[in-house]
Amino acid sequence: MVIDFGREICCNLDSAESREWLVTNGIGGYASGTIANLLTRRYHGLLVAALKPPLARTLMLAKLDETAVYADRPYPLYTNRWADSTIEPHGYNFIESFYLQETTPVWRFALGDAILSKRIWMQQGANTTYIQYRLHRASKPVSLAVKALVNYRDYHHTTRAGDWQVRLETLREGVCVTAFKGAAPLYLLTDAEPEAQFRVSAPLYNWYYGFDLAAEKRRGLEYCEDHLHAATFHLTIAPGNSVTLIASTEKNPELNGAKALEMRRTYDRQLLQNFSPARESPDWIDRLVLAADQFIVNRPLPEEPEGKTIIAGYPWFSDWGRDTTIALPGLTICTGRWDIARSILRTFARYVDRGMLPNRFPDAGGAPEYNTADATLWYFEAIRAYCDCTGDDELLTELWPTLCEIVDWHIWGTRYNIRVDPDDGLVYAGETGVQLTWMDAKIGDWVVTPRIGKPIELSALWYNALQAMASFARRLGKSHHEYDRLGDRTSAGFTRFWNDSTSYCYDVLDGPDGNDRSLRPNQIFAVSLPLDSIGPRSATSLLPGVRGKETPRYTPLLTPIQRRCVVDACAQGLLTSHGLRSLSPQHPQYCGVYAGDQLQRDSAYHQGTVWGWLMGPFVLAHLHVYKDPAQAREFLAPMAHHIKSAGVGSLSEIFEGDAPHSPRGCTAQAWTVAEVLRAWLAINTVGV
Repeated sequence: MVIDFGREICCNLDSAESREWLVTNGIGGYASGTIANLLTRRYHGLLVAALKPPLARTLMLAKLDETAVYADRPYPLYTNRWADSTIEPHGYNFIESFYLQETTPVWRFALGDAILSKRIWMQQGANTTYIQYRLHRASKPVSLAVKALVNYRDYHHTTRAGDWQVRLETLREGVCVTAFKGAAPLYLLTDAEPEAQFRVSAPLYNWYYGFDLAAEKRRGLEYCEDHLHAATFHLTIAPGNSVTLIASTEKNPELNGAKALEMRRTYDRQLLQNFSPARESPDWIDRLVLAADQFIVNRPLPEEPEGKTIIAGYPWFSDWGRDTTIALPGLTICTGRWDIARSILRTFARYVDRGMLPNRFPDAGGAPEYNTADATLWYFEAIRAYCDCTGDDELLTELWPTLCEIVDWHIWGTRYNIRVDPDDGLVYAGETGVQLTWMDAKIGDWVVTPRIGKPIELSALWYNALQAMASFARRLGKSHHEYDRLGDRTSAGFTRFWNDSTSYCYDVLDGPDGNDRSLRPNQIFAVSLPLDSIGPRSATSLLPGVRGKETPRYTPLLTPIQRRCVVDACAQGLLTSHGLRSLSPQHPQYCGVYAGDQLQRDSAYHQGTVWGWLMGPFVLAHLHVYKDPAQAREFLAPMAHHIKSAGVGSLSEIFEGDAPHSPRGCTAQAWTVAEVLRAWLAINTVGV
């Protein structure tokens, strides 16, 4: 699928500003904006550097305001919305087209009979952004004045003008801007020849006041921001030539724009070559393979200098334990990047504490937060998928003591009352004021969906983990009997979740108010989890060239009729074009609109809002129950259209529960991309 928009999108401001582009650098830094070249979020910028990879993300270059002069006529190529809501200038009117070249966004501006293109990319492994201008068609050179508007702040915040002691150093290739003493320097450079093709003028530190960030206004957050005009580059571009601007925290980045672009394109093309599904993939799936890489970043540790992790979503999430363990199979194993999967699994093993993986790594650093009951259980599934796919018993041997420790802690009991009930083998979790499942919205001291008790997905995951441990033990020549015994107990106890009166499962058992009969999507995991659904081997283990070992079939948690009832209940009450609702519209607390300030949004986050990542488990469950790959494939079709809206080339975090299910939340979400990829691969590779 070619992502290519013409004037009908680019010159319609509503359409152009609602579509956002993203480029990343593999260490947590990124650049992002809108097709209209209009700032609408505090998270937009041309260089959001990860100063302590993958965190300490800092906005350093906010934007470039370019004005081209051709045949004595000025053409502003940028657009700004100001605090009084006026739009000036209207540079989007000159955009003839916008498209993605692999992951690189490209604009083509029509300036009379001239065509000037702009493309933006980042260097992998460096806080370096490239902005290249090329004059494709013209009868004379174009003069381009490029104003660099800089900042220096945490990417979650906004800046109001202040008395900054900015230091500006003129260099042969450009300037070095240091916001204040102790700040990381920003190098603004060009590959143009001095004097002949460019000169730099300093503006005496003029502040541009009152940029209106419309998306932040809609979210009920501070929406006005100021940026500092640090320098203006005056460029001359002859027909057929190009000039590249470089924004970097490095003193000596690669200055050859053509070479840097080829390095980027070679990297992207290699990602597609690594992806080798059983049959030819459609273009939109190839797009998701490229998108998958954007979430994989470095998390170096003293004992694991090549450590990796997964950013949960752009533009505002860091790496989360739950998101990482859920997204790992789709982002790495399904894309043929087993070395990355191995690194992530080893990295996270080093953070296990009291039988738990951390939920979140704070942006500002500090101790990880361990408020999650499910991330650790998803970790078992990630290891199972990896080992089935690679036959890597060396890693399994290394991780075995950690996995045994995790099982022991769940039996003994660990933080937040997380423990296995010895009476029924089901997992209990929760205490007042703490959110532990993926439905984790919390406003002040109010946990919106506390789910204290025995949430259904925790016991499904626990059973899956026990079956994985039994399989691992057999592979390593260790005793598996205890894990078989524990699994049998959980399987027997799981029958308590079935609710005959509704013909679907309770969402939570033994809660403060008894059993919760709300129709939520969490029961789908009792059908979709690989060891409990697809049979001898999972979708990931059936990729061409894998060296997996067969996993025995285990007693299902639900009867065939119950499985079908669960799938039908989710299909009829929760399914939308882009995922499953988090709560049935028939429930009195259902919220079908995700909008307003943080209180309003978080109140709806898991009370009806649609989650894109749940499309994967639903499709896998449906595939198992109905054994109809064609119908399962149809459920994914709307996602192919969605990659041309919101975050172009990627998939959104959430959607509104009410039609038309507008995209909301992060414009690029790791587990949405991962689970759609995994489901597509399962449909096209698993014989059912």
